[in-house]
Amino acid sequence: MSVFRTTIPEHADDEPLIQLVAPDGTRTPHEELDAAVAHLTGEDLRRYYRDMVMIRAADLEATSLQRQGQLGLWASALGQEAAQIGAGHAARTQDYLVPTYREHGIAWARGIEPWRLLDVWRGIAHGSYDPYELRTHPYMLVLGAQVPQAVGYAMGLQRDGLVGTGDLESDTAVLTLFGDGSSSEGEVSEGFTFAASFQAPTVFFTQNNQWAISVPTTVQSRVPLAQRSRGWGIPSVRIDGNDVLAVYGAVRLALDAAREGEGPSYIEAVTYRMAAHTTSDDPTRYRARAEEEEWAAKDPIDRLRRYLETQDEIDEEFIGHCEEEGHDLAMALHHEIHAMADPDPIEIFSHVYADPHPLVEAERAEFERYRSQFEDAGDQADAGSAADSAAADSTAAEEGRR
Repeated sequence: MSVFRTTIPEHADDEPLIQLVAPDGTRTPHEELDAAVAHLTGEDLRRYYRDMVMIRAADLEATSLQRQGQLGLWASALGQEAAQIGAGHAARTQDYLVPTYREHGIAWARGIEPWRLLDVWRGIAHGSYDPYELRTHPYMLVLGAQVPQAVGYAMGLQRDGLVGTGDLESDTAVLTLFGDGSSSEGEVSEGFTFAASFQAPTVFFTQNNQWAISVPTTVQSRVPLAQRSRGWGIPSVRIDGNDVLAVYGAVRLALDAAREGEGPSYIEAVTYRMAAHTTSDDPTRYRARAEEEEWAAKDPIDRLRRYLETQDEIDEEFIGHCEEEGHDLAMALHHEIHAMADPDPIEIFSHVYADPHPLVEAERAEFERYRSQFEDAGDQADAGSAADSAAADSTAAEEGRR
C-alpha cells in the first residue's frame, strides 16, 4: 500500500493529488491504482455512470421536495457523486459503512433506495432500513459523532476474529465517512487515537468538498487534510474525488489492507459541493460564481462519460436511457413522499430502549393524558359544529317554506 504515505512533505504544496481520469477524459497511468481497478469492465463503469446519474436525479428532486414543504431539510451531495459511488462499490459485501448525512451515493451503492432516506428528513422516522442487513449505519447528523462509534465497531471485529484470517468472505473492515468540516471535530481526533493504538481495521474517508458551510478548507487547515492523520502514524493519500476510478482504486486498496490486519488508513477525496450546504444555506453569500464555474468543468459525471467515449464503451442511446431512468426515479420519489403517512406520535416512545423502561413508560402515559385533552376537546368541537350545522339547515328549510 505504498501509495499511502506516512511522512509529511517539506512543503504543503508537495502533497500529490492522485488522479486516473482527467476532466477531459484522458487516462493517466498509475501502477498501483491501475492494479486495483484492472478487474473493472466497461459494463462496470457504465453501471457507475448510471448510478451517478440516478443519484443526482434523486438528489435534485429531494431539493425540490424540500422547497415544496415536503421535507424539513435536505443536504445535497450534488457534485460528490464519484467520491460516493466509487467508495461504495469498492467496499465488499461484508464491510460495514458508517456515513454522515450526505452520503446518498453510498446508500445507493449499498442498495438503499432514495425514498428510504427521505422519511428521516421528513421527520416521520429514525430510518427505514436495517443497518445490519445492508451493512450501512444510519445517517448521523452530529458532526464527527460517528467516528468513535465506527472505530469501536472495527475493534469489535478484531475481537470477533473477523480480521486478518485470510478468508475473503468473512474478513471485514469499516469505511468511516466524514466531511472536511467534521475533520476539525474532536471526535475525529479521538477516533484516530483509538484506531492507531489498536490498529483497528477502518478506513477514514473524507470528502473535502471545499466548504464547511461557509468556512473554506484553507481556513480549517494550513496543510492538505491528508496530512492530519500522519501525526497518529496512520498512512494517508490524497486523491481526486471527482474521478470515480481513482476513488475506487484507493478505497479498494485501503479496505483490503485493513481486512488483512494492516490497520487503519486515511483518504482525502478532493471534490466540490455544487449545491448549498443544506437547503437552509445560501452559498451565494460566501463563494464566488467563478469558483463554481471552475468546478463545474470538473463534473464527475461528465468526466466518466468522456472517458468511456474514448474507450467506445458508451453511446448516446445509453446516455439518453440513463437520463430517462433518472427522470422516472425522480417522479417515483415525488409520488412516494406524498404517499407517506404521518406516524402516530406515541411511537416515539417505542424505540428509546430495546427493553421496557419505567421512566419512558411514565413519559408515555403522561403524553397520552396530555393528548387526550385535545381529543376530547376535538370531539366536543365536532359535536358542536354538527349541531350548529343542523340548526342552520333547519332555519334555511323554514325560510324556504315561507
